[in-house]
Amino acid sequence: MFNNNGSFLLATLEFFLFFAWFMCLFWIFGDLFRSRDLGGWAKTLWTLFLIILPLLGMLVYLIVRGGGMTERAEAAAVDAQKRQDAYIRQVAGSTAGTAEARSATDEIAQAKSLLDSGAITQAEYERLKATALGRSATPAAA
Repeated sequence: MFNNNGSFLLATLEFFLFFAWFMCLFWIFGDLFRSRDLGGWAKTLWTLFLIILPLLGMLVYLIVRGGGMTERAEAAAVDAQKRQDAYIRQVAGSTAGTAEARSATDEIAQAKSLLDSGAITQAEYERLKATALGRSATPAAA
C-alpha cells in the first residue's frame, strides 16, 4: 500500500486534514442549528451551501458568522447550566420537602415495618412512635 515513508506521512497528513475538516463541519452545523437569529430558510441555504461546496462553504461561514460562534456557544452553555440548576433545585426541594411533609402516620408505619423486619427493637419503635406523635418517649422495659 505504502511504497516509501513519504507516502505514509502524506496519507497521515491527509487523514489528519480530513478529520480536522470533519470536526469543523460538525462545529459549524452545531452553531448553525443553535443560532436563533437565523430563520429556517437561511439555515437551509447555509446547509445546502455547506453540503454542495464543503470547503468553500465552511470558509465563507467562518468569515461571515465566525465572530458570533463563541457568543452563541457561551449562551447555550449558560442556558444549559441554568436549566440544570433549576432541575437540581426542583428535585432537591421535592425530596427535602417530603421528609418534612410526612405525616405521623407515615413515620409510625415506617417504624413498624422496621420493627417487623427486626432492624429496630421495641424500645426504639416506641421512641420513634412517640417522636412522631410529638410526645416525649417513655422508656419501655426491654
